[in-house]
Amino acid sequence: MEIPTFILASSSSARLRLLETVGINPIVMPSNFDESTVKLTEPRKLVETLAQAKAETIAKSLIKKNLSETQSNLILGCDSVLVIEDEIYGKPANTKEAIARWQKMRGQVGELYTGHALIDLAKNKTIVLCRMTKVHFAPVNDQEIEAYVSTGEPLKCAGCFAIEGKGGLFIEKIEGCHTNVIGLSLPLLRVMLNNLGYQVSNFW
Repeated sequence: MEIPTFILASSSSARLRLLETVGINPIVMPSNFDESTVKLTEPRKLVETLAQAKAETIAKSLIKKNLSETQSNLILGCDSVLVIEDEIYGKPANTKEAIARWQKMRGQVGELYTGHALIDLAKNKTIVLCRMTKVHFAPVNDQEIEAYVSTGEPLKCAGCFAIEGKGGLFIEKIEGCHTNVIGLSLPLLRVMLNNLGYQVSNFW
C-alpha cells in the first residue's frame, strides 16, 4: 500500500508539534482560508465546516497544480472555538478583548470544540469529525489576567489560552481529550486514519 504524503493545512505551531510528537512529520501548507465568510451559530457545525474548507482549499490548490497526479496526499484541516455561556469565541482581536474575555472566563466551565477534516486525494474520500472538551478555568484575579495577556500568548489562541504554555497555570481541570484543547485530538486522528485504511505507524 502506498503511504500518502501527510499535509497539515494550518500554520499552527501547536498542531505541528503534536503531530511531530507522535512521529508524523507533515508538510505544512497553511490554507489562508477567510474564516469570516462562514456564518454559523452552532459550534460543532462551525468548526467542522471551517476545518473542511481549509483542507479543501489545499486540495484544490494541489489538483490545480497537478501535484496529486504524481503523488498521493492526505490533507488535514482543523479549526477550534471556545464556547462560554452559549457564546462562541475565536482568537481575541487585541489585548483589550483578551482581558475582557478572561474576566468572563475565570471561574467558568468552557467547551472547546475542534473540527477535524481529513481528505485522502488518492481515494477521493473525506472524513469530517468534531470533538468537544470541557475546560474548567481557575478564578484568577485581574493582575494575573493582565500579566498573562501581556505575554501575548492568549492572542494566538482560539480559546484565549494555551494549555501547553503559561495558560496551563490557569486551568484547574479538563474533561475529555487533552490534545483537543491544544487544537488537534490525536486519538480522533488515529480513528480517522483507520477509517481511511491507514495505521498511524504507517507515517513513522
